[in-house]
Amino acid sequence: MSVITTRLATPDDIPELQQLIGISVRGLSTAYNTPQQIESAIKYIFGVDTQLVIDGTYYVAEMEGVTVGCGGWSKRNTLYGGDQHKEVEDPLLNPETDPARIRAFFVHPDYARRGIGTHIIKVCEAAARHAGFKSLQLGATLPGVPLYVAMGYQALENIQQPMPDGHVLPIIKMYKNL
Repeated sequence: MSVITTRLATPDDIPELQQLIGISVRGLSTAYNTPQQIESAIKYIFGVDTQLVIDGTYYVAEMEGVTVGCGGWSKRNTLYGGDQHKEVEDPLLNPETDPARIRAFFVHPDYARRGIGTHIIKVCEAAARHAGFKSLQLGATLPGVPLYVAMGYQALENIQQPMPDGHVLPIIKMYKNL
């Protein structure tokens, strides 16, 4: 089995990660979302949040030099979505009272179910814990829910996220104590 490595994403990674996100969503969401929901979500919600890259909390996962996934955590308020889904820089969270966020997890479909998502989550949880956070929240799309449940996250709320073209993306807000 190939070794999964992670490194912090850099601005130079963003174009490749944007491509990976589209490939991931189109390849892994078809059993959960309609083609229209998938394309709308790629256009309006999914994407790299460059604030995570700037904050040094977004990771690239590689196997044998190939980018196979990405994901991160955040010390900021936004629960989900890339740059196109927000308008201003997020306010910082208080580690004493607020949960950190698990954000923007995507795995290449050719490498799905090989432990990549689990590996990145463990890296993010350790980093958030090191930064003083005691709990985590995330906005899971339906394909990600089984992974997050297996990692100890519990559903808090079902969100029906409207998109500008009239389509709606189901998202499950989830929580975990560290």
